[in-house]
Amino acid sequence: MLFPDSARNRLYGIGLASAAYLCFATLDASAKLLVRTLPVLEVVWLRFVVHALIMALPMARSGELHLDGVRRPWLQFVRALMLPAMTALNFWALQYLQLAETGAVQFAVPIMIALFAAWLLRERLDAGRWLAIIIGFAGVLVIVRPGTQGFHPAILLALGNAVLYALFNLLTRQLAATDPPAVTNLLSALGAAVLIAPFAVSFWQTPQTLAEWFLILLMGSAGGAGHLWLAQAHRYAPASTIAPFMYQQILYMMLFGWLLFGDFPGAAVLGGAAIVVASGLYLLWRERRDGLAH
Repeated sequence: MLFPDSARNRLYGIGLASAAYLCFATLDASAKLLVRTLPVLEVVWLRFVVHALIMALPMARSGELHLDGVRRPWLQFVRALMLPAMTALNFWALQYLQLAETGAVQFAVPIMIALFAAWLLRERLDAGRWLAIIIGFAGVLVIVRPGTQGFHPAILLALGNAVLYALFNLLTRQLAATDPPAVTNLLSALGAAVLIAPFAVSFWQTPQTLAEWFLILLMGSAGGAGHLWLAQAHRYAPASTIAPFMYQQILYMMLFGWLLFGDFPGAAVLGGAAIVVASGLYLLWRERRDGLAH
């Protein structure tokens, strides 16, 4: 069930979403390291296998591992189809692009979510939220600097992932109204693992080092926690409220890119990130102000 739409519940949703986006940045960094030595489809499959196992074991112990709460099985199936498609596009792009580049392209998602939410879910967007979203996206454009560098076809992979991810967020919100988030999270990971298994086996290459196995566990754990927290966030806040806070993920991706791959961000990236952060902080301040007023 969805919680009543209030300023306080929106703050809870924003906090859960923020933790989820840190997990997603960790997932991407781990995947970028792994696709250097392992086939992309194998990495995608391992990501969902670990995700499903990590979710299933504690749910079995707590008695949550049942399907009684599933009210929309067809939407669950569609979500399970979308998840490996998004992940494969993202991991494929990460073979050729920096973490900050794929992250910046992905930050077109809040604009898409806002438009899709207004069109499909009839969610109202006030002028302040529209302005914050537009300013945040302008910061992303400063980071990407379109037209100033050679075009790489992998950008199209990242853009396809962004479109799917916007629709995925809206679908998550719809399922959060009727189905338990933990069950939704598990079904999507399990379904994705089953769907992609034949392709992963065809390209299988056994991981050779402890570091690779650690990254596989980290990747799956981060993916599982991130999607669980994001699903829970949608119970507390509308998709259009959560969407702008996705921008903070660029900071985590820049940090990981610098620490792990030596991709130190330039002045344009830092300036754009400052704009993105300012946009997110403004939205958080407004939600806190409204919460105190009530």
